[in-house]
Amino acid sequence: MGNSKSGALSKELLEDLKLNTKYSEEELTAWYQSFLKECPSGRITKQQFEGIYASFFPDADPKAYAQHVFRSFDANSDGTLDFKEYIIALHLTSSGKTMQKLEWAFGLYDVDGNGTISKTEVLEIVKAIFNMICVEDQKTLPEDENTPEKRTDKIWDYFGKKENDKLTEGEFIQGIMNNKEILRLIQFEPQKVKDRIKEKKH
Repeated sequence: MGNSKSGALSKELLEDLKLNTKYSEEELTAWYQSFLKECPSGRITKQQFEGIYASFFPDADPKAYAQHVFRSFDANSDGTLDFKEYIIALHLTSSGKTMQKLEWAFGLYDVDGNGTISKTEVLEIVKAIFNMICVEDQKTLPEDENTPEKRTDKIWDYFGKKENDKLTEGEFIQGIMNNKEILRLIQFEPQKVKDRIKEKKH
């Protein structure tokens, strides 16, 4: 136990994260220090994760979205994230490779974890995304996607699905690869997250 509390990131984990993310050793070390300050136990709870997300979006309500993101990264479903799960979450939601991102996005939208996505699951995530778009920005959205229901209909139509159809991971990824518009519709603009993370670090 003593080792994990020492405030130093193990060489193995550091190498692993450097390989799997775009972050430098300096960034990872700095994040680890602040992670331990926030979470001395070395694990982050859903509530703490929601708090971190909320600090990135002071003018919106990211709680529902944060819960879905948390669920999708809690690999062993123990209700906490360790530092590795946390960093992978940050990396994937802001700068991951397309394929990894799409596999993650599928897991995010597969709310009940049964391996397929239904239209109601899409609506649930899209609603959570809308909570994070401030009211002013919502006013500037195109007419056919300015409510969660309209946006969900548009996504579902792009996939060529009927109301009660299900979407497999293969169809989900292929559909997005074939149509960049879907990617825009299913995600919250991650640039804002990246900017805020940068601001918080300085």
